[in-house]
Amino acid sequence: MLIVVTGGSGSGKSAYAEEQILAFGERKRYYIATMQCADEESERRIKRHRAMRANRQFETIECQRDLERLTLPIGSVALLECMSNLAANEFFDGREHTAQETADKILAGLARLCKQCSHVVVVTNEVFCAGHYDGLTNRYLQCLGRINCVMAQRADRVTEVIYGIPVLRKGEKI
Repeated sequence: MLIVVTGGSGSGKSAYAEEQILAFGERKRYYIATMQCADEESERRIKRHRAMRANRQFETIECQRDLERLTLPIGSVALLECMSNLAANEFFDGREHTAQETADKILAGLARLCKQCSHVVVVTNEVFCAGHYDGLTNRYLQCLGRINCVMAQRADRVTEVIYGIPVLRKGEKI
């Protein structure tokens, strides 16, 4: 089962995504952390997320790039936090590639992850109504938009978290 959780910054989507993983019961739980610690703000966010999942039996795996190389035990459950960070890490890696190439690489990695795990929950961000961008930022947004659209099509459930309120967009509640 693939579940996509989306929403704006600070909407409560991470807490909601963790609750979805816990609802699958006593299984081996993996937290796939994609954020690169680049400054004090990212360090604070990482610490906050670690505190949120303390005592929830997650094994954290740092995976800032190359999701397609990640191998997890068959039947486990995984929370990927978050797709927008993973896409940014891949897209802004200093190499020349298109938004489509980056999206395809990430989606292949996600498909592989879904074959390994019985349940995958992916957190992503709604960053598309913040304004108009040109150049590289616009190409990144095209990449993330493509990933989000394909994930939503493939997903069994899509939930948007708005001000802490989960709104089911596709599928059925657990």
